Amino acid sequence: MEARVSSGVLTKTESPFLSPLHARKLQSLRNMSTLPNTIHTYHQFSNASVYLRSTLSTRNHAFKQAIKDDSREFELSTLTALSPLDGRYWGKVKDLAPYMSEYGLIYFRVLVEIKWLLMLSQIPEVIEVPSFSAEAQSYLLGLIDGFSMDDALEVKKIERVTNHDVKAVEYFLKQKCQSHPEIAKVLEFFHFACTSEDINNLSHALMLKEAMTKVMFPTVDKLVEAICKLAKANAGVSMLSRTHGQPASPTTLGKEMAIFAVRLSRERQEISQVEMMGKFAGAVGNYNAHIVAYPTVNWPQIAEQFVTSLGLKFNPYVTQIETHDYMAKLYYAIIRFNNILIDFDRDIWGYISLGYFKQITKAGEIGSSTMPHKVNPIDFENSEGNLGKANEDLTYLSMKLPISRWQRDLTDSTVLRNMGGGLGHSLLAYKSALQGIGKLQVNEARLSEDLNQAWEVLAEPIQTVMRRYGVPEPYEKLKELTRGRAVTKESIREFIEGLELPEEAKTHLLKLTPHSYVGAAVELAKTVDSAVNVINGSEVLETCR
Repeated sequence: MEARVSSGVLTKTESPFLSPLHARKLQSLRNMSTLPNTIHTYHQFSNASVYLRSTLSTRNHAFKQAIKDDSREFELSTLTALSPLDGRYWGKVKDLAPYMSEYGLIYFRVLVEIKWLLMLSQIPEVIEVPSFSAEAQSYLLGLIDGFSMDDALEVKKIERVTNHDVKAVEYFLKQKCQSHPEIAKVLEFFHFACTSEDINNLSHALMLKEAMTKVMFPTVDKLVEAICKLAKANAGVSMLSRTHGQPASPTTLGKEMAIFAVRLSRERQEISQVEMMGKFAGAVGNYNAHIVAYPTVNWPQIAEQFVTSLGLKFNPYVTQIETHDYMAKLYYAIIRFNNILIDFDRDIWGYISLGYFKQITKAGEIGSSTMPHKVNPIDFENSEGNLGKANEDLTYLSMKLPISRWQRDLTDSTVLRNMGGGLGHSLLAYKSALQGIGKLQVNEARLSEDLNQAWEVLAEPIQTVMRRYGVPEPYEKLKELTRGRAVTKESIREFIEGLELPEEAKTHLLKLTPHSYVGAAVELAKTVDSAVNVINGSEVLETCR
């Protein structure tokens, strides 16, 4: 590269290094005896680096100018999204969008506002809002059922003026209803006695409830079902266990899979038991404005009726906000589920590494960009990575949301907008694991090979039978036979035949092999569906049968 800056003379008081890279380069030059003039060479290198930086700066300026000249290229799309959930992985997580996006939040705000107006019309003391006709009720409910993306965009347009997202929903509904003669008379009862958080907390709870019910649980159940099937299909496939990474008492592949099916089912049940809670008690949780306006109405009772009518659990003791404790409970339960799945992903990754599983490939798929023979366990790696990211997001939400200064601060507001991230990365992880499970093919020959080379694992049953029949120092005798020595089928048989045991016991031991020494593993794997359904209820995983 031609140097464009003339070289100068270095002095002992000047620092000769523009960066650590230059320092390492200069040291390398000093160590090369073939270079007669190190300082001169350094000047060339330094000047070339200055030129390179100048060139990069020029190109960077040109790049920025190109962006400025054609900003359309960087409008939001799956290629320009900052979050990979909204970009690369959109196709796998978009089912959450109707519930966990801002569109979803606006939709549920509209639902809560309308349902509250309908509730007011049913309170006899609130004579200013008479009972609506069937036609008016149908009109209001139609605004919920027919809520569209254009409606959400209209709300956002109003928000640009109000600079308040909940007030924008109120104004949107007033606009929609001002042409209806019956509803137009009570427009000011939209948002009556409400603080924004009365609307928001119920909306957030409904968002979570719908997302969990419609998207997360069905995927979780498919995942548990897939592991269930993997367990039952391989109930009798013997496998060498490994404790501390070393050969241990054999098991079956199916039984090891069954463990994960049951563990995940247990946490799935915990997640489903979390009750989504809501409040509707005004600015600081005391129904202050409600009682001033209508002193004879039992507002706490009305609020409970309203919240439960939405399918939520009523929280009577609140500040301006619902305390979010249920959210922390929900997220921690999901984190526990995710941690178990990380354990599963890593175990499967390890079994693939050992050759216990092969992976079915599709025509045209590339395993490695440089090593054609490789089929990497990318689905389980992607699952593990996204579970970690999900848990990080959910952990922060769990720790932050229950904390609010005095009767409230606004920190929860912006944080709650990130609920979709933790669920999105979890959903992506579940689907990646499912995809990986679908590619697994058991390599029984490889499993058998490991067992055939691990006859030392029979030391455990032999010394246990020796204990039963009073043979002295059984553990020590087996330790001497097995530790640090190659143990074969022949050496084990020779040892057994030399024992002073009843003939029946000796015959039984001689029939043992690493393949057959699996205890109750086969039955445990075969009955995994029963265990799963006892935990979750037969209606959840009936397809496991």
